[in-house]
Amino acid sequence: MPKLSEAQVSNELKSLPGWEYQDNSLRKLFRFKEFMEGIRFIGRVAEMAEAADHHPDMHINYTRVTFICSTHSDGGVTDKDARLAREIEQAFASQTA
Repeated sequence: MPKLSEAQVSNELKSLPGWEYQDNSLRKLFRFKEFMEGIRFIGRVAEMAEAADHHPDMHINYTRVTFICSTHSDGGVTDKDARLAREIEQAFASQTA
């Protein structure tokens, strides 16, 4: 899958509030009220990622979880990463609604 240009990444970020482009990846820090709330959310994202066969890096720091989406085999952000970031964002919005 072709790597997105910086202009394409910038365009994708317009529809991904709070997401950043850093180190050839899309990333966002999510905050939760309780540790287990973040862990449950990671479980939801893990299921989505497994179904898509595209897995983000996940960093847990108590009630903060950072997701990092990059297609390592292509050396940066691809459509797969933008799609996964949107799915993570939608899952978070539905969890907090």
